[in-house]
Amino acid sequence: MQSSILKEIIVHASETYPEECCGFLIGTEDAKRGIRTVSDAVRAVNAAANSKRTRYTIEPREILKMEQSVHSAGKKILGYYHSHPDHPPVPSEFDRNNAWPGYSYFIISVMNGSPAGMRSWRLSDSGKFIQEELSDGTQL
Repeated sequence: MQSSILKEIIVHASETYPEECCGFLIGTEDAKRGIRTVSDAVRAVNAAANSKRTRYTIEPREILKMEQSVHSAGKKILGYYHSHPDHPPVPSEFDRNNAWPGYSYFIISVMNGSPAGMRSWRLSDSGKFIQEELSDGTQL
């Protein structure tokens, strides 16, 4: 993932600590080659009313609005990012139960207010998270 995009996510996660941040990973996909190129990280509102320290939720209206916006620009939502305050960058059971196959889920761990690790995951059709390899550029 490009360093400027990663920096945006780190700043967002640090600003919202000790609550979870969340947002969209926007870009393009070359399905034939299996390459997904992230061009933007866009902040979303964490709508998890009373549990923002342990989970995130993005309202369906916000997702639909983002889908329409990026589609008109020839891009798509490739996935979502969120933080895990004081926990490792590994999907929780809540994350798994609320994920959709085919999307990337980038998780940044924030320990005591500082970034402590990051990983990207994709949910398989069988319901298991598979860790994705991140390239030096903007690809997932």
